[in-house]
Amino acid sequence: MLYFDGCPNWKIVDDRLAVMAAERPEITITHHLVETFEEAKRVAFHGSPSILIDGVDPFAGAGAAVGLACRIYQTAQGQAGSPTLEQLRSAVANT
Repeated sequence: MLYFDGCPNWKIVDDRLAVMAAERPEITITHHLVETFEEAKRVAFHGSPSILIDGVDPFAGAGAAVGLACRIYQTAQGQAGSPTLEQLRSAVANT
C-alpha cells in the first residue's frame, strides 16, 4: 500500500488489508510512505491510498494522474476514499 500522511483514507484501507491478510496468510502487506512529488512520479503513485498487487495498481485507469493527493474510488455505493473490502478481494483474486 502506498500512501501519504496528509490523507486519512489510507487507514481505512490498512484495516481492510489486515482483514484480508487474516483470511489469507499467504498475503503480505507492506506500506510505503510517499513523501515528495518526485517520489510520487518515480513510483507511479496515483494518490493515497494506492494498492499494488505484485507491483501493479489494479484500480488505476489509463492516464491516471500521479501526485500527492487523496484518491477517489468508484464503489457500488458511489465515490469513496478507499475501495471496499469486496473490491480488494476481487482485485487479489484476479491477479
